[in-house]
Amino acid sequence: MNMLLQYAANLLQRFAREEDGQDLVEYALIVAAVGLALITTVNQLTTAVVSLYSSITQGLTSIGATGA
Repeated sequence: MNMLLQYAANLLQRFAREEDGQDLVEYALIVAAVGLALITTVNQLTTAVVSLYSSITQGLTSIGATGA
């Protein structure tokens, strides 16, 4: 992951030096923003899924304990 961010930073720096690559810099920034949004969303969904799974397993454990 860190390697990907370093590559993106190097890419942005290289495009910033070139005057005829301004459109590419804008596209790279958009891609970086979308990537950051996706990473944030996946992290939040992961937390929610883990919480849901934990809740379900606790409920099933309590049902098994009282039903025995």
